[in-house]
Amino acid sequence: MKKKDRKYIFWFLAPSLAVFLIFQFIPMIWSFIISFTDWNVRTLPKWVGLGNYIEMFSDKNFYEAVIHTFQFIIMYIPLVLIGGMMMAMLVNLKIKGIGFFRSFYFIPVVSSWVAVSLIWKGILNPAYGYLNYFLSLFGIEGPQWLYDKNWAMVGVVMASVWKDIGFTMVLLLGGLKNISEEILEAAQIDGAGRMKKFFKITLPLMSPQIFFVVMISMINSFQVFDQVMVMTNGGPAGATTVLVEQIYRNAFSYSRMGYACAMSWILLLIILVFSFIQNRAEKKLVFYS
Repeated sequence: MKKKDRKYIFWFLAPSLAVFLIFQFIPMIWSFIISFTDWNVRTLPKWVGLGNYIEMFSDKNFYEAVIHTFQFIIMYIPLVLIGGMMMAMLVNLKIKGIGFFRSFYFIPVVSSWVAVSLIWKGILNPAYGYLNYFLSLFGIEGPQWLYDKNWAMVGVVMASVWKDIGFTMVLLLGGLKNISEEILEAAQIDGAGRMKKFFKITLPLMSPQIFFVVMISMINSFQVFDQVMVMTNGGPAGATTVLVEQIYRNAFSYSRMGYACAMSWILLLIILVFSFIQNRAEKKLVFYS
């Protein structure tokens, strides 16, 4: 590449690079520095070294937030993956008007999290919510949902899956479209049934898309926040407190910016560790045709 061409490339990239430096890179570096201080915004930061990190690993609320975050992940990812796969296979059928359903299923994805959370908060209301009313038609007494510490996280997961399943569907549908009909027809001629074709051909050929969905869902799950704040506010009795909610609460409710920054960097480290594990697993589990 000529030196003159490099100059043009630099000037084309300069605006986006400036935005990245000002609004992402510099704030990240600043938050890392602040994580070693005691800062309440109103006064100058006071250097405490590793004090915030030491306190964090002896903080019961931090461990509870980690546990609840993993509870959310364990319930959310299988449901959004399996549900997305089922919907992708459904909208992949060659039926007249199926394009309408593809768009219809994607509407929740582009909806506001606040609006979706408020809708589901109403649906899960134990007194007049639609879900408990539906269960009562079959003689089933529905739980208290968001007011019961044993069911609150389940309610949050239900709302999250409903909103995100359309996004998963689109990604997996792309994988289904890339599978050659000739391969499936050849397997059928050899005597393979529907289930065998699905597990022996469709799933292996879709492993790149499935892996991508799991990775994106994992990263998003660690950052779950909006639905928790709107639907439960971390309750009842702290049953739905998650890591990002604790970061927000320490930063803006308790004015402990240093502690919140330290917690956010630990969250980043956790995400990086799991991303590294998934990347290592990709070589063994993902099949590229």
